[in-house]
Amino acid sequence: MRNVQRARKSRAMATLTAETNTAPALAKTFDDASASHDSGSLRPIPSGFLRERVTTVPNLVTAVRTLVAVTVGGAAIAWSAPSLLAFAYGIYWLGDMLDGFVARRLRQETRLGAVFDIISDRACTSILCSGIIAIFPHLAIVAIPFFLSFMVLDTILSLAFLCWPILSPNYFWHVDRWVYRLNWAPPAKALNTAGVVILVVIDLPWAALSLIALICCAKVWSTARVATLIHRATGPLE
Repeated sequence: MRNVQRARKSRAMATLTAETNTAPALAKTFDDASASHDSGSLRPIPSGFLRERVTTVPNLVTAVRTLVAVTVGGAAIAWSAPSLLAFAYGIYWLGDMLDGFVARRLRQETRLGAVFDIISDRACTSILCSGIIAIFPHLAIVAIPFFLSFMVLDTILSLAFLCWPILSPNYFWHVDRWVYRLNWAPPAKALNTAGVVILVVIDLPWAALSLIALICCAKVWSTARVATLIHRATGPLE
């Protein structure tokens, strides 16, 4: 099993190195286009990511749960309705679990779908965190740090999987087990989202704030670790 994992890592690194070595050529192409002032001189970079199927069942689930959660969350803010906000959170969480389950069950996992899921999570979190601050102003001390951690640090980490030939962050253990365990293993996912909300619900905001601080530290370390892995695989960029 370990030999298989090592082989997969080697292939991942070789692919990443080959892709990154094209950077100077791409930079030259961009410089030439800038010099010519021709708005139509640049073309998309050939990538399997761009050719992946969009109309999959899990992508439909992601679109529906995002649309419904954002709509209900917006209504909760407009009417200052905590029950609607809780309902919107439920839709978001259940839908987020459902689209992943459907993708694996139907074997329709794609990198494009993973990016769509990551972006949709941010759309839901934006409206729902805004709802918490609007309806429960005293929780802003918790909601704002969580919002920044999720929208900035977690977004950078979640999209880092695109640097390797894996389908989504759920397979990041092929790249680095510690980064995976701290961010995308099932216990880490539960702690990073539901853990904070549960502490707030049971009226332990300072405990929630402490948990957010720990999560931020883990994500900062993970980001530095991922950057180191990429640097080792590709060498310094010129």
